[in-house]
Amino acid sequence: MKVLLLNGSPRKNGNTAIALQEMIKVFEEEGIETELVQVGNQAIRGCIGCGGCAKKGKCVFDDAVNEVAEKFEHADGLVLGSPVYYASANSTLTALCDRLFFSTPYSKCMKVGASVVCARRGGTTAAFDQLNKYFTIAGMPVASSLYWNNIHGAAPGEALQDPEGLQTMRILARNMAFLIKSIALGRETYGYPKSEAKKEFTNFVR
Repeated sequence: MKVLLLNGSPRKNGNTAIALQEMIKVFEEEGIETELVQVGNQAIRGCIGCGGCAKKGKCVFDDAVNEVAEKFEHADGLVLGSPVYYASANSTLTALCDRLFFSTPYSKCMKVGASVVCARRGGTTAAFDQLNKYFTIAGMPVASSLYWNNIHGAAPGEALQDPEGLQTMRILARNMAFLIKSIALGRETYGYPKSEAKKEFTNFVR
């Protein structure tokens, strides 16, 4: 079992990284393999809606998105970590997720998702809601904690002074590990939920 964690912060060792590392420690205790990918410091362009991925089976822009796509396909869970800018996630992470979820042809059903956000003060819940929408459009169960998955800090390292935030990350990781293991057991007994062969599309303007 494996969890892929994406750090959307441009700072490799910033407060978002502290939150993700707190989760990684728990995953290791739970016997779950992890891989942390730093994406927030990369040049990742947004989706242009060209539809080329439908023909190629991957995004036409061959950058970190396609690299992450291969890792995501073989992962049982995905954690999106981001600092908060103007009550939203880092635009680099947003661009990556737009293209990642749109361009990948494989099913993400029953992969467990979790989002983690970091801010000096406010805007965390808006960014948290934004990131969770990637999971809910893809049939992914969303892991939760004892509070919204946020941690606070401005200067690098200040998140270590947020004990409630750190506890939230640990409980989130334990709950996520439980979901991943439970889904694996359920798959052996019941299989995955039946999917419908044809996806219906309804346009509101005809």
